[in-house]
Amino acid sequence: MMDCVFCRILNGEIPSYKVYEDENVLAILDISQATKGHTLILAKQHFKNLYDIDEDLAGRIFKVIPKIANALKAAFNPIGLNVLINTEKPLQTVFHFHVHLIPRYVHDGVEIDFINNMGNTTKEQYLEAQKAIQEKLK
Repeated sequence: MMDCVFCRILNGEIPSYKVYEDENVLAILDISQATKGHTLILAKQHFKNLYDIDEDLAGRIFKVIPKIANALKAAFNPIGLNVLINTEKPLQTVFHFHVHLIPRYVHDGVEIDFINNMGNTTKEQYLEAQKAIQEKLK
């Protein structure tokens, strides 16, 4: 897709800071650098997002994550790492499947906050959600 910024990077039309490449993925430094070493793993084939990617390619992409994560750990000694995939709005801004690897540091200013609804969720609600998901997996 010519209007896709990641496709243009993959085609060499836009420069990037490549850290890894194989037949399935290109890993580059994210231009935003949320933290030092923030890396994007791009599928070389254009898929809009996680909903569209096939299982075989997903497996090959996810196989690369530990390799790059360990390189980030060795290079920058972060205290942890976030692995993120944004699918659809409001957070997905480039509609080409990619994985964020965000090294974490003390006082890095990055906030990822999950709401804990454990005390507000009944057993029946858990069972209802479980059944709905399991039915769609058949």
